[in-house]
Amino acid sequence: MIPELGLIEGFFGRPWDWAERIDAVRFLAPHGYRFYLYAPKADAFLRRRWQEPFPEARLGRLGDFASACRGAGVRFGVGLSPFELHLDCGRGWREPIAGKVAELDGLGLDDLAILFDDMRGDVAELAERQAAIVHFAAERSRATRILCCPSYYSDDPVLDCAFGPRPPAYLERLGRLLDPAVRIMWTGEEVVSRQYSPGHLARIGEILGRKPFLWDNYPVNDGARMSQHLHLRAFTGRPAAIGPHLAAHGVNLASQPVLSRIPALTLAESYAQGEAYEYGAAFERAAGLVLGEALARQVRADLIVLQDRGLDRLGELRAGLAQTYAAFDHPGAREVLDWLDGRWNEPGESVQTQ
Repeated sequence: MIPELGLIEGFFGRPWDWAERIDAVRFLAPHGYRFYLYAPKADAFLRRRWQEPFPEARLGRLGDFASACRGAGVRFGVGLSPFELHLDCGRGWREPIAGKVAELDGLGLDDLAILFDDMRGDVAELAERQAAIVHFAAERSRATRILCCPSYYSDDPVLDCAFGPRPPAYLERLGRLLDPAVRIMWTGEEVVSRQYSPGHLARIGEILGRKPFLWDNYPVNDGARMSQHLHLRAFTGRPAAIGPHLAAHGVNLASQPVLSRIPALTLAESYAQGEAYEYGAAFERAAGLVLGEALARQVRADLIVLQDRGLDRLGELRAGLAQTYAAFDHPGAREVLDWLDGRWNEPGESVQTQ
């Protein structure tokens, strides 16, 4: 069983531009990617300034993108992060939520996601507060699917270190309180999970009272550490056997829109081929389709340097790589050059400020 596949723009740092989003949707839709969730952390009008209306020009571009998704047969969704609203659910919170939902509804949403990730969660009655916010938004939205990302969206203890210890039985309580139709997002045993197993996903499904909606943090490469690497390799650790345990499988994209397509293609192939999947061969096919054969061969030859070594450790190799990729007239090569120039380097502070 192949779950519904989709694209999530949910990373910190420099977001994609509108043409890049449209191109990615049109390229990947024929390969099984059927939804796009627009939720870049840098869009302040969905996060820290969520109570303010979108500037008219940006709202118009977002509407144009929604139309492009529909034209490609792809569900269009938006992720709203009502930043730290759950810390003080006193009087006055309903009106701004209703206003923002109405604004987003004007875009013709298919999916509305209420996201509580990457903000404090060590408060009393966290599940109750968040369920009330989700239900209030859902009752006022015309979206046909409602999603929720919990504050603690992984077993990973790094979340407790960063955002405070999770309340006891938080996920169980949230699952019981939320309408069964609401999809609950999950990143796995870690924030950036190396692999997923049927056993783990079945256990989480029991806790949540529904199949998890997988938010897969590969090939995302945001933040101070991961922005030093290009995530190009084929997907591994996602066996086709996990499909029956998922409500959907969303891929959190890398900062590089063209290069992101390479691993995205391999995930679709992994599900389609099942036990016959070979990740090395899948990478070569995907890279050839995205980059063309000559550039794909070059990227394959440099894969260890680009993905594993890290930009801050390239030293004298950087100039040679820049000369090599400057010889290719291709947007994928230009993304490599921009990465070499440090365009996507992210300071650690971006997580606290976006």
